[in-house]
Amino acid sequence: MQRPFFGGVHPAEHKDLTEHKAAAPLREAPGQVVIPMAMHVGAPCVPTVAPGDQVTVGQLIGEPKGLGAAIHASVSGKVAAVEERPYGGGGRMLSVVIDNDFQDTPCPEWKGRSNPAGLSGTEILSIVEKAGITGMGGAGFPTHVKLSGAVGKVDTLILNGAECEPYITADHRLMAERGEAVVGGARLMAKAVKVQKILIAVENNKPDAIENLKALAGEDIQVHVMKVRYPQGAEKQLIQSLTGRQVPSGKLPADVKCLVCNVGTAAAVWEAVAEGKALTRRRVTLTGGAVAEPMNVIVPMGTPVSWLIKQAGGFQEEPDRVLLGGPMMGTPLYDLDAPVMKSTNGVLCLTKEEVGRRDPAQACIRCGKCVEVCPMKLAPLFLRMNVEQYRWEQAEKLHVMDCIECGSCNYICPARLSLVQSFRTAKSVLRERAAKRKEGKDQ
Repeated sequence: MQRPFFGGVHPAEHKDLTEHKAAAPLREAPGQVVIPMAMHVGAPCVPTVAPGDQVTVGQLIGEPKGLGAAIHASVSGKVAAVEERPYGGGGRMLSVVIDNDFQDTPCPEWKGRSNPAGLSGTEILSIVEKAGITGMGGAGFPTHVKLSGAVGKVDTLILNGAECEPYITADHRLMAERGEAVVGGARLMAKAVKVQKILIAVENNKPDAIENLKALAGEDIQVHVMKVRYPQGAEKQLIQSLTGRQVPSGKLPADVKCLVCNVGTAAAVWEAVAEGKALTRRRVTLTGGAVAEPMNVIVPMGTPVSWLIKQAGGFQEEPDRVLLGGPMMGTPLYDLDAPVMKSTNGVLCLTKEEVGRRDPAQACIRCGKCVEVCPMKLAPLFLRMNVEQYRWEQAEKLHVMDCIECGSCNYICPARLSLVQSFRTAKSVLRERAAKRKEGKDQ
């Protein structure tokens, strides 16, 4: 039974542009890939290759030091450079640049396993770590760390296939086309963390994906069909919808005995363990009214966004903006030469008409609509008031750190206020202050 979570909105879906288009490899592979050394939560990886080195698909090229995830070559060829290049997260990032030889020579270290179910939980976790898998829903947290931390602490594994963000259909196509990898990966993850209960959550606007998953799921997996509602894919809201459990302020899903992972993460686990593949490719939805031919594509990591757009016939009109991700939580892309990363589920090219009215921000009229839709039960209008006055401690008392930056308040605000951006600023300031306090105590 689906249980309601607090707040939420119903933005126009715009999924019709790509929801019935199967994900396919690029018509032409990029001649060069630029692979950033930071595609995960944690410190950037340290390059393990140098200019002139020959590399194969799946070869380790970036090694984590501390919290992080290994990074592998996504094409075979010669390392052209190890230098800073444009980065989807903004600015520039140390990257390994590889000239593609178009042979896709596989790394001999990677081999599939005929009986993945026979592996121990420890062996599964080791392969997941070696494969460099991260959360594929956008967060980018190293999966081996997330799974290891959940062992013995959770009783339910939830796979997030809600994909509630407008325009994006990459997970939809994955569930419809590679459901066996999603289901197989779910079972491996459940074994690794020692849980028996597996739930897969899918919104009811993906009937073909639902049908496929239900046909593949046995008695050990429940496929939950949910009514469409944004931001249902946020993990705390998903937990409440499926189990009725509510994650307390400042706590994690493990505190209510749940582990939430994206369906793309589960598929990546299956591909690593059963098929012997490091995480070197991902499904991306390239869409929006500005693109000549919206599509779902399977892309080597490090492919420049400009190359993707070229493969889709270029722009049919000048985009008003290009986002990595969807319109609610996506981040603006200022350089189209920035590459696809592990967290890139979509590239959204919006026209002026799609962006809509651009009225200047007005004064807050205290209508309370932002309070009604906030899924975290916050009071965005009062949070913003304190942020504007640099009252960081008061913003913290009002639980600004609980904001999931879903954009529901921005979407509903009649005054067109940039609420989420002000909360990001507050969270950044509070994190910096906390780090300085910790540094002072450690000295």
